[in-house]
Amino acid sequence: MCIERNHPRLSLRRQCRLLSLSRSVLYCTPGGETAENLALMALIDRQFLETPWYGSRQMARWLRRQGHAVGRHRIRRLMRKMGLAPIYQPPRTSQPHPQHKVYPYLLKGLEITRPNQVWCADITYIPMRRGFLYLVAIMDWATRKVLAWRLSNTMEADFCVEALSEALARYGRPEIFNTDQGSQFTSLEFTETLREADAKISMDGRGRWIDNRFIERLWRSLKYECVYLQAFETGSEARRGIGNWIGYYNRERPHSGIGGLTPAEAYGTGYEDEKLAA
Repeated sequence: MCIERNHPRLSLRRQCRLLSLSRSVLYCTPGGETAENLALMALIDRQFLETPWYGSRQMARWLRRQGHAVGRHRIRRLMRKMGLAPIYQPPRTSQPHPQHKVYPYLLKGLEITRPNQVWCADITYIPMRRGFLYLVAIMDWATRKVLAWRLSNTMEADFCVEALSEALARYGRPEIFNTDQGSQFTSLEFTETLREADAKISMDGRGRWIDNRFIERLWRSLKYECVYLQAFETGSEARRGIGNWIGYYNRERPHSGIGGLTPAEAYGTGYEDEKLAA
């Protein structure tokens, strides 16, 4: 399925919503790097899943051992573009914005045991054959269920707000919404959407990278089981492939951490209303 700019009944906004795409995808082409840099970014992404403590110096050293003539400054620029930072630093997918309010961390000592008690969100880099996209996911912490997601070719806040709005419309509101301090999540548009839903806002402080572990496991599984195997050509291909995999993850993949249930079973929705890939 693809976007039809002159569709007689569906607006571009509605088509993008149905396809789980940010509208920015319509107006810009994915990726703005050379083929060589795109190949390096794909290698960096795969290695970072294995060694998330690697900074630019260690990553450049690893790449040189693989036969790539690269310098640290080049790798640092690419890692920043990909939103990668080693775990000994504050977890972030983008630089915090100096003018955005940072909210306090609310999860210290909290036992998270039920659906909609805490939601979380994160952004990851999606390598493609001729470019790259960014993926945001909204996850229910207790059940690991992916509630909504969006693809975008920019790191602006719009696609994160769209995913959040969909999750709120479909599943109600969480008591607490926890993120890192990336500028997308501290943006006025994102935080106002949460405030209007009467959800408490929590943001990871320094040293709280471990709180992202559930969604980081999601990224690892998604990339090894879907993204790296398929090497998507277009945004539409990526949307279909990722949507199919997330549907499988929610409905069919049991987790030992939630008693051997699937995320959909643990959340309590069953199978019938799982339409994330529709």
